[in-house]
Amino acid sequence: MAALLATDPTARAAAASDPLGLYVHWPFCRAKCPYCDFNSHVSDSVDHALWRNLLVRELETLAPRVGGAADGTRRLVSIFFGGGTPSLMEPETVADVLAAARRLFRFNNDIEITLEANPTSVEAAKMAAFRQAGITRVSLGVQALDDASLRFLGREHSAAEALAALDAVRAQFDTVSFDLIYARPEQDLAGWQRELERAIALEPVHLSLYQLTIEPTTPFYARHARGEFALPDDDGAADLYEATQEILGRAGLPAYEVSNHARPGHECRHNLVYWRYQDYLGIGPGAHGRLSDGRPGAAKTATRTHRAPTIWLDRVAREGHALVDDAPIPRDEALMEAVLMGLRIDEGLTEDRCRHLFGAAPADLFEAPALEGLVAAGFLETAGADIRATAAGRARLDAVTARLLQHARPLTGR
Repeated sequence: MAALLATDPTARAAAASDPLGLYVHWPFCRAKCPYCDFNSHVSDSVDHALWRNLLVRELETLAPRVGGAADGTRRLVSIFFGGGTPSLMEPETVADVLAAARRLFRFNNDIEITLEANPTSVEAAKMAAFRQAGITRVSLGVQALDDASLRFLGREHSAAEALAALDAVRAQFDTVSFDLIYARPEQDLAGWQRELERAIALEPVHLSLYQLTIEPTTPFYARHARGEFALPDDDGAADLYEATQEILGRAGLPAYEVSNHARPGHECRHNLVYWRYQDYLGIGPGAHGRLSDGRPGAAKTATRTHRAPTIWLDRVAREGHALVDDAPIPRDEALMEAVLMGLRIDEGLTEDRCRHLFGAAPADLFEAPALEGLVAAGFLETAGADIRATAAGRARLDAVTARLLQHARPLTGR
């Protein structure tokens, strides 16, 4: 396990300017949703004290990889408790992890600390305890606003229970987001428009809206293959996506990322760490990380912990961490990741980020004819030295990024 900590004072000062995120994975749910391919597990018995201690231990073991508060090298701008269903955690676990993070890193004054929650695990007293523990933002998995759709999606809550949970969360937190899944079977444009209007009437500051996809490892995959249900075709899904952008943009909730909408100032800072290809440390089963010492041009290392909860527990107890992947990312692969992430957000590939990561302006990273062709076709646009996807480009982002990356210039020696 190689150390990435910068020891030179100048390097430490440079590293301090680049932000860092922390992801904490809680792997347990009350039930497994049939569309979900996340690392989540159903368990009737969880030793909360053991999990609390070992999450803290893995954090303490891995934190020196990116510098600690004592060195003043990195500032933590966001912490995200994801899962699984992190609202099933005990608030004491959240408090202990945050206390350890505060010992190990320098917190931004306005640090964002998010907890994912399901409506079935929202209790008013527990939400108050999470707020007391240090949570500042909650993301609620509503997924649909009608009972038939919720039953199809395998959710345990009703629409009424989801709205009640939303009220309970809002009573404790100023910043609340909720998720909806669309492009569901038999969902037409008019029905989705009505559902969006209902969502807007709830006055959200942030919405995450995901098209239903069929992942190979899920129960939905077999059911879909047997013809038990059909999803909207490509044209139908495109119509739903375009209506989403139009309706939410008109309501003051523009898309700052392909699937995420927010009122200005309420964008999810933790997810922006991912999309800007900044560093983040991941702890808990199956957690990923992208680590560097934070200096301009510094190489990144990809990390991943073991995804099986029992094996994760055993390895952290014995070794202090459960890393199974821990390898430098070749610079060409880093460029690919940065492009795939950066073009998802409205700010795009900015000059500042590209110079920090690769020592070059965005346009210098690609062959000019390919870039100019995508601009001329209306899929990309330039703003000064920045490159962004247009609305048309976002609607077909996979093809646009593939075309751009086919014509990336070699980074060897940069």
